[in-house]
Formats: sequence, C-alpha cells, structure tokens
Amino acid sequence: MSDAKPEIWFYHLERSTLDQVLPGLLEKTLQRGWRALVRGAAAHRLDDIDARLWTYRDESFLPHGRASDAHTGRQPILLSESGDNLNGAQALFIIDESDLGTVEAYERCFIIFDGRNEQALQHARERWRTLKAADANLAYWRQTDEGRWEKAA
Repeated sequence: MSDAKPEIWFYHLERSTLDQVLPGLLEKTLQRGWRALVRGAAAHRLDDIDARLWTYRDESFLPHGRASDAHTGRQPILLSESGDNLNGAQALFIIDESDLGTVEAYERCFIIFDGRNEQALQHARERWRTLKAADANLAYWRQTDEGRWEKAA
C-alpha cells in the first residue's frame, strides 16, 4: 500500500437493502484482486450475510469465511466483529454502525448505511463530520432512480 490516505466511501441505501448491495460490491472488490473484510456489530447479522453470500445467485457464490473459523488468512472475504485484518484485506466494509477503527492498512473503506433508518442516518452524518474534520479522503455515493450508484460528494 502507498502512503496515501485510504478512500472512505459512504454508501447511502435508499432503494436497496444491504443484502442486495453487498454481494455486488464484494464481487467488484475481488475483481480488482483485493481481499475484503466485512465488519459487523452483531454475530447474528454476520450469520445472515454468511448465508446470503453462499446463495445470492443460483449459478455462483462468493468465497468467504468467518473470523472465528480456521485459515482466516486464506479467505478472500472475511466476516468479523473485530477490527483485526486477519486476511490482509485491502477493502474494509463497515455495516450496522460498526466501529471504523484504524483504516491505514486499507486502500478503501466502505461505510454502508440504511438511509431509511433515522438512527443509522444520524450516525452516518456524525461519522462523516468527524472524518471530514480529520481531513479524510471521503466520497458519498447514492442510488439513482434507476438503481445505479452515482458519486454525489
């Protein structure tokens, strides 16, 4: 990794759910040749994501594992409640208001929040203000009416 600050991208869910958006973002991450760490605040939420990544398409799945499993360093996608980058990921995905933690080890961080949930929206706004004040490299993405993502800030 270079000495540049990681990109921190906020993804504002308004038309789609996390289950609909996360697999596509993870696919694009793997296509870049990167590994991913998905950090969630609750084990039951990661259980749901775990099941979804195995079944989100009839013809394929996304290879992944849990931080509690063996061979975490081999996993292209790792699901975890902790801040440890056990698989050497270049991309960090933050869901459900999980702690961002230290980001220097990553190329890009994705903060995905549900804009239909007022608490999640307020948390994301506060996180944006805090990171902006720290001169982080930020971008804000939102969905168009057609469902495509466009950079809005």
